[in-house]
Amino acid sequence: MTQCRKIMIQGTMSGAGKSLLVTALCRIFHEDGMRVAPFKSQNMALNSYITADGLEMGRAQAAQAEACGKLPDVRMNPILLKPTSDVGSQLIVNGRVRGTYRAADYFRMKKTLVPDIMEAFRSLEAENDVIVIEGAGSPAEINLKSDDIVNMGLASMVDAPVILVGDIDPGGVFAQLYGTIMLLTEDERARIAGTVINKFRGDAEILRPGLSMLEELTKVPVLGVVPYADIDIDDEDSLSPKLAGGRHDRPIDIAVIRFPRISNFTDITPLTAHPYLGVRYVERPENFGQPDLVILPGTKNTLDDLLWLRENGLEARILRHAQAGGMVLGICGGFQMLGESLSDPEGSDSGRAGSRMRGLGLLPAVTIFSSQKTRRQVKGSVCAGELAGASVTGYEIHMGETRVANGTDPFARVRYGTEADSYVRNRNIFGSSDETRGDDENVAGSQADGCVNGSVFGTYIHGLFDTGELTEKLASYLMKKKGIAADSICVESRTSYKERQYARLADIVRKSLDMETVCRALR
Repeated sequence: MTQCRKIMIQGTMSGAGKSLLVTALCRIFHEDGMRVAPFKSQNMALNSYITADGLEMGRAQAAQAEACGKLPDVRMNPILLKPTSDVGSQLIVNGRVRGTYRAADYFRMKKTLVPDIMEAFRSLEAENDVIVIEGAGSPAEINLKSDDIVNMGLASMVDAPVILVGDIDPGGVFAQLYGTIMLLTEDERARIAGTVINKFRGDAEILRPGLSMLEELTKVPVLGVVPYADIDIDDEDSLSPKLAGGRHDRPIDIAVIRFPRISNFTDITPLTAHPYLGVRYVERPENFGQPDLVILPGTKNTLDDLLWLRENGLEARILRHAQAGGMVLGICGGFQMLGESLSDPEGSDSGRAGSRMRGLGLLPAVTIFSSQKTRRQVKGSVCAGELAGASVTGYEIHMGETRVANGTDPFARVRYGTEADSYVRNRNIFGSSDETRGDDENVAGSQADGCVNGSVFGTYIHGLFDTGELTEKLASYLMKKKGIAADSICVESRTSYKERQYARLADIVRKSLDMETVCRALR
């Protein structure tokens, strides 16, 4: 049996491009005929994914799995931290919630998670030829190194060579790389097989004297300079530059509310590929404008973000927009906010047991949070107005239950691909149930998702635009409503689009790196 080889990508800081480089190497090795898998022992992100068996993992590792030609597997990201506040996070181990911890408490107990990490890694190792490992943040955080389980600590546990990546875009890349290496121990420095300069714009020849000096100072080869490239691959957290977009020149204006704890904003990404749809993220009422569609995306803390929406004046803008007949779409946490009330008896959303808030009142629904988390993949068809007939595939991931008033039209009818830890079904707010709202005798059949009230739509489906069909119908509806004639466009599915992006990324990185040295490090 061939021994599994591994290589680890670490960065000088968050946002250096580790995830993209791991994705690229996964694709390159896959194209070269190897069985390859990504691995990140601990990820902190609010963009997550639900696997076919109903387990939760980081969205970045799901994208990397796709680049490998594999289904996302929770073993690729055994520890996921989802921030719930500035000082605390929900801890997810092997796809399941283990609790919510303050940062100091988690720091004290994280070494107890090493067996979970190693079990996942060894299991992947037995099935693959190569594992491409991603670090987190920087390996030179000298106050955290003693209990490290994600950078050099992990590299030592699995005996992996390391490629160190620096981001030249903000400047100071030579100081980043040199300073990081100098802060490492002698044993840690010995693990570094090479450095990479990422996100370069301009003529790489100008860098050459600096590259030679860096190699002389660090005694570590520079493996390449990767150019800045506009590659559209799912981002893992709110550092994404996509969230900074505030302008566009397209006929349809879509305003996405950028909550402080926005999550799974990758739901919106497919809309940006449509030539008629312009997407911008809004944080202040003065930037609200006159959008054709307002989207309230997911959030890790629905109650606190609803309070933020109310206090900064955006709630009033959304209500006026809806009262004038404007279209509003709420996804997951955004759907919950659009209802009449939200209750948190256990403090599972807000951390404050007994909390209760009124919603925006645009949908006849109430949400009751609980410690149970719904995690499941779904497939179905939209049945709401002019959007009806569009197929949707995606997943649900939310705390608690939303109850919709009797007789309310659903957003979609769906089937659930798997039954996870908790299987929360929508029920009639008045206590009676029918086959539309989750009848127990009809689990194998289609169920109702979300609800509709005029031009206001709510759904729990993440990834609802991925098939391309809903994007196409939405664009046609908004163009027609605005009185703009447009040719019909067949929207490419997200799967096909992402495949092209993975191939393009792999081609750029293959041409930019000394792949012979990379492969030699693997051996």
